[in-house]
Amino acid sequence: MHEWALAEAILTSAKQIADLEGLKEITEVTIRVGELQQVEPPILRFAISQMKTEIFKNARFRILKAKSLLKCRVCGTTFQFNIKKLDKTTAEAIHFVPEVAHTYIKCPKCGSPDFEIVAGRGVWLEHIKGAK
Repeated sequence: MHEWALAEAILTSAKQIADLEGLKEITEVTIRVGELQQVEPPILRFAISQMKTEIFKNARFRILKAKSLLKCRVCGTTFQFNIKKLDKTTAEAIHFVPEVAHTYIKCPKCGSPDFEIVAGRGVWLEHIKGAK
């Protein structure tokens, strides 16, 4: 249910940006969500639709996925996480607890499970468009 807290934070941040830029209406908000962030986009979209205020009444919300990038701490190889290559149970485990990825994912070059997540975590506002 953290999608509701994220929705509130997204709307609050977008409103603060609109106020700083003198926007009276927000027409478009682009949100980028890391694929290892444990967010269900349909739930986030629903939460936003239920919580949005007057300034967002005509806003279009785009939720985009940020691919994950991992870096092996042993050999330095950078590689992309691909959840589609995992079985459903493993993919679900990683979705709910990303830290268990080290149990299932290995460096493609040296086979080490010791890697850092360089990209693919976090939620951020990528773009806000509005009218003055």
